[in-house]
This record gives sequence, C-alpha cells and structure tokens, in this order.
Amino acid sequence: MKQSLTKTDFNFPGQTKVYHGKVRDVYSIGDLLVMVATDRISAFDVVLPKGIPYKGQMLNQIAAKFLDATADIVPNWKLATPDPMVTVGVRCESFPVEMIVRGYLCGSAWRTYKSGVREICGVKIPDGMRENQAFSTPIITPTTKADQGLHDEDISKEEILKQGLVSKEDYELLEKYTMALFLRGSKMAAERGLILVDTKYEFGKHKGKIYLIDEIHTPDSSRYFYSEGYQERFEKGEEQKQLSKEFVRIWLMENGFQGKEGQKVPEMTDEIVDGISERYIELFENITGEKFVKEDISNISARIEKNILDYLKTL
Repeated sequence: MKQSLTKTDFNFPGQTKVYHGKVRDVYSIGDLLVMVATDRISAFDVVLPKGIPYKGQMLNQIAAKFLDATADIVPNWKLATPDPMVTVGVRCESFPVEMIVRGYLCGSAWRTYKSGVREICGVKIPDGMRENQAFSTPIITPTTKADQGLHDEDISKEEILKQGLVSKEDYELLEKYTMALFLRGSKMAAERGLILVDTKYEFGKHKGKIYLIDEIHTPDSSRYFYSEGYQERFEKGEEQKQLSKEFVRIWLMENGFQGKEGQKVPEMTDEIVDGISERYIELFENITGEKFVKEDISNISARIEKNILDYLKTL
C-alpha cells in the first residue's frame, strides 16, 4: 500500500497556532500561513477513513498554477510552494462568505430548481431550463462560511449587505473579481477541451486590500465537463462526462452512504484507494495539461518538515 499523509503535527519556530481542516492543515507563523494539503478526502462533509496517495500534491500544484495564472486580476495570498504539498502565504482576514459562481444549471442549483424554486440566492432563474443548461450569463450564488462540521448556507447579496457581513464597496469588488476569475478559468479550461461549470472563490483582506485566498479551480472546489459531446449529451438528456470528485460521491451513494446519521462509510480497499488516486491523476493532467510527476512518498512528513524549515530560514 502506498503511503499517504492523513495527519500532521509539526511545531515550527515562531508557530502560534494550527488549524486542522477537512483536507488542509494550516500553521500560523507570525504574519505567514503555512498550508499543508494532506491526502485526506472528504465527501458529504465527512472525512473518509483512508487517505488518497498523491491527492494533496495534485491539489496544491493545481491551485498554485491557477493562483499564478490569475495574479494579474486580483492579488492572492500565495508567496511560495516550498514543497509539492505546501503553500506559504500572507495571513488575511477572511470574509465570512464564499463566492460561488455558476455557468450552468446543475448540482445543488438544479435540485433546487427541479423542486419548483425559481430564485436562488436572490437571483431569478427563468422557467423552462433543463439540467446542465448554460445560463445566458454566469450567476453568483454566495454561501455563508460555516464553522467546521456545519453546512454552508445559501444567502443573497441583499442579505449579506443587510447583515453587514461585507460592506457594499467590498462586495461589489468581490463580484467583479469573481466574474473575472471565472472568465479566465473558463478560457483556460476551453484550451484544455473542458468547460468550467461552477466553482467557488474565497477572499480575505490584508492591510486593507482584498486578496484571493485558499485554493482555486481544483477538482475539489470546481466542476468541469468535457466539451466534446457536451451538446449531444445535453440534447439527449444524458449525464455529462464530468471532471470533478463527483465519482467519489457516486461510489459512496451506490454503497449506501450519504453522510446521514447511522450510515457507515463503505470499506475502502487498497483497490478502491488506488483507483481514486489514479482518477485524481487523470484530473490533474486534464486540467493542467501537464504530466503528473509523483514525488517521493517514502517519508512524507519528514520531507515536508525539512522543506518548510529550509524555506523559513530564507526569510
């Protein structure tokens, strides 16, 4: 069985705190954040019992590539990637909302629409739309950022402003950045024969300036369709060929698990774990257009610790 990194417990010089998220562990060192993308995988708000070899490396490298490719649109938190599974960046005070942008009617938006609702997060949706149909222009459907273990909640722009979660001036900038990032991501996806269907962006403030934070355009935060055959499948009402971690959710649902009380995660055999790892490599190569180079995983923790310490010494 290949090694995977599911837990970190580092103690770096000057470290003040550590936050363990579903997938990422974030170490605070002075004004810096050291984010380790582990090999943990979550679905239905549950962290699955086994890690997926190379998943953290893939997610971190995809996010780094797209952060660099969009830095001309909005400044972002990334300073360096001292290890394939690590990003070091500036600490930002994050906004309590996530900006979700949708180019197509699918996923949770489709489920809501199918139930008869014609307004999502304050955005009116016309009658007569079908699953996976493109919106005439992309729409922004924000959510609140929930504490760990809780679900994010849909919220409208009006409610965000009314509750004072974000100022009007800042929110208008968030909308502008969100649309510009989505257009850039869509253009880059099209060059790879893909459609960027929907994605989420998180923003924060550093020294009074808005920054893009966290990950961007990864298969964990975005949904992609293959362009080839999209129109034909849409016209026939068939499922689209997706590039996201939806296949993991489908495997869980087929085995009776949707994160509900009393349900048990199905057994993750070595074959299942290796299969998920291979699918993630396929995602990486399709999204980036680059060959995935597997790092040495014989002692991941020691490698990461050395690379971070070496980087900190350069500051």
